[in-house]
Amino acid sequence: MNFREVLHLLIAVLVISLVISFPNLITSNWQAVPISFLFAFLIIGFNVFAKKAMAYSLDSNVEHSLWGFSKWGFLKQQHFNQEFPAGIFVPLFSAIFLSLFSLERIFVLPILTYEAVALKTRAAKRFGYYSYTTLSEWHNSLIGAAGIVAVLLLSLIAYFLPFGWGELSRAAAFFAFFNLLPISKLDGTQIFFGSRVLWSILFAISFIFVAFAAFAI
Repeated sequence: MNFREVLHLLIAVLVISLVISFPNLITSNWQAVPISFLFAFLIIGFNVFAKKAMAYSLDSNVEHSLWGFSKWGFLKQQHFNQEFPAGIFVPLFSAIFLSLFSLERIFVLPILTYEAVALKTRAAKRFGYYSYTTLSEWHNSLIGAAGIVAVLLLSLIAYFLPFGWGELSRAAAFFAFFNLLPISKLDGTQIFFGSRVLWSILFAISFIFVAFAAFAI
């Protein structure tokens, strides 16, 4: 991983930890902050490791960055001069907004995007000279799906752990759900255009997880 990717991942961990611990910060319960940081680290760690592992198995490389966008309209000139860091502001402002309506159990966490590229060795290892020199949309969707599945598994495991791991289970479920939305450059968009069937299955599963997390955990 290069410095830029590491920096973006660290910021993602910090944002998630702030969102998770926001209700405790309001009540000055500072003891919950380190636990929230650990939960955020596990969510990002599972997500990134799974994508890296899947990309490696496909002779590819994947690099992560914070979700951002520059276009704000349909016309060519309707764009910001610099990319808007939506992966930072959307989760933080959502946490503030939801707290006003006592909805602290809901975490809006669309934070990371990824870009996968085929390695030079891919063409040599796989059959044909042209078909496999670039990464197909299907393989790209598998990389994104691996990260979502890993986070959902983390949510499931955390649910059955004792001593306060329910917060991790809930945060992981919301992370998977919101990053599956097929908007902008989020994981859901890349999975959706790679395989609508795969996206539909993952979205249905994540919806069940997030519904259970919002009302039962």
